[in-house]
Amino acid sequence: MADAKYVRNISKLAPPRRRVASLVRQQIERDGARLWRLDDFKGSSFAAVAQALSRLTREGVIERLSKGVYYRCRPTAFGKSRPNPDAVLHLAARHRAIFPAGLAAANLLGFTTQTPKHREVATSAMSLPRKLVGSETLIHTRRPEAWAKLSPSDAALLDFLRQSARASELSPDDTIRKTLIFLSDDKRYRRLLQVASTEPPRVRAMLGAIGEELNYSPKILRSLRATLNPLSRYDFGALAGLRNAQKWQAKKYDRETL
Repeated sequence: MADAKYVRNISKLAPPRRRVASLVRQQIERDGARLWRLDDFKGSSFAAVAQALSRLTREGVIERLSKGVYYRCRPTAFGKSRPNPDAVLHLAARHRAIFPAGLAAANLLGFTTQTPKHREVATSAMSLPRKLVGSETLIHTRRPEAWAKLSPSDAALLDFLRQSARASELSPDDTIRKTLIFLSDDKRYRRLLQVASTEPPRVRAMLGAIGEELNYSPKILRSLRATLNPLSRYDFGALAGLRNAQKWQAKKYDRETL
């Protein structure tokens, strides 16, 4: 008992950096496998915590995933544990806008029940730390900065249009019907129009055909049409059956091939 009291007293007398390092190590070893950030050690010197985490990384106690983000693994029957992908993605999204893309976007919107074998995301950033989002994650970078203000469902809908709705497992008619339901929300349609200038021409053309079918303001639609090259033809994919698709320069398709 006396020895324990002596150790506690010595600990209190230890230099601040050494004391912080000891506290950081104890907390990490006590809590087991989980993600760690500098913010998890509030009340301690930022520089001392950063130095302690850097030392623990060199010793192999934790793994650095990206700047300020670390992971403490645990042994399993299949090797070292890996961080929960959803938790990691949520953490990454706190610092940069990250949205579902491809099959994940279609799944979020209800166009498919399939889940992608590998995660697919879109971001306005030039890159994402591979250790943070996973080495097998398919990343679409350099999305317009305007996407940062969108909700996940709005961004997913834009990505769905960028892919010409081909991720839908619904019939062409049901795909069109569901898309029209999403964009019959006037506020959503206007939010997408606000970023339309940063989208590929085919997306603007699809938004025009959809807007005309939903009887949106002719003035708004004229402005959208003015951004399109009148000689171009666009791939509407599964949305080629929109009533006004040809008027909005969609390529012609045989419905049987859609």
